[in-house]
Amino acid sequence: MRRETFADLVARATALAIPGKRHLLGICGAPGAGKSTLAERLAAALGEHAALVGMDGFHLAQRELDRLGRADRKGAPDTFDDDGYRHLLTRLRANTDKIVYAPEFRRAIEEPIGCAVPVGCDVPLVITEGNYLLLWPGIRTLLDEVWFLDPAPEIRRNRLLARHMHYGRSADEARARTDGSDERNARLIAATAADADLVFAEID
Repeated sequence: MRRETFADLVARATALAIPGKRHLLGICGAPGAGKSTLAERLAAALGEHAALVGMDGFHLAQRELDRLGRADRKGAPDTFDDDGYRHLLTRLRANTDKIVYAPEFRRAIEEPIGCAVPVGCDVPLVITEGNYLLLWPGIRTLLDEVWFLDPAPEIRRNRLLARHMHYGRSADEARARTDGSDERNARLIAATAADADLVFAEID
């Protein structure tokens, strides 16, 4: 599987960060692929020329998941407000508002927080990351480029186990989540990789 250097990825993202214009870069992949880490590193490298908006800010609240009977599948495509995410990306791409406020997901409380990420109209590149950028209708056409991060399954699964335990799950609970809903979602996401502009396994 192809590898990329971080320097090359920064150069590719920088080419999209054209002052006076607005471009959107999507980073996609399965749970535990490393999307958030890469997106955060890119945003830090580009500084004031980029803003980071995560798809996870559109998780349905836990109370709504309970009401719908979907709490045990949290992270599946129908446990997000995909229409809300699409509308936000549409606003960000149009760039007609002085500032747009995006939500973010706080893992410490497992809930989305509204209006947490300000994106000014002078920011040329919006980086967005998430599982379903290539699955949900209407999202791909709003993105100038989509990168698909696809590490080896054992690396991805080990990251998930560590993450779940870090946020309070027992080893058995973490394994059940990793082997269950996370793996089902990963297979669904893997089928969308062909629609990405760039697919790579790891970053040097």
